[in-house]
Amino acid sequence: MRFLVDTHVLVWSLADSSRLSERARELLADPENEFWVSSASVWEIAIKVLRGKLALHEPLAGLERAIHDAGFRALPVTLRHAAVIESVAALHGDPFDRLLLAQCEVETLRLLTADQELKRLAVAVGC
Repeated sequence: MRFLVDTHVLVWSLADSSRLSERARELLADPENEFWVSSASVWEIAIKVLRGKLALHEPLAGLERAIHDAGFRALPVTLRHAAVIESVAALHGDPFDRLLLAQCEVETLRLLTADQELKRLAVAVGC
């Protein structure tokens, strides 16, 4: 299965956080699965770090290497992704979530998330 990793799942995965569920760990460990990280998630993380809302174990400059070393594939934001945002069925107005959902739609990915609202969407896989 092909997944787009939600921002919080990415942060928890890179930190090997206890907040990462057993189900998420199993999915992430399965070599049959493919995992993508959106550049929008890196942007969201950078904003949260700069605002003091998130502390990383490593400097922000090392995030790209950490993502690559963890085996995630990078998904850039394209014009097509941005254009689909208006048609995305989102349950709240978070612009990053809307963009991730648009990317899932365009790229035929499932969103791996622990967000209670997003887990109700057909495109999401709750963890």
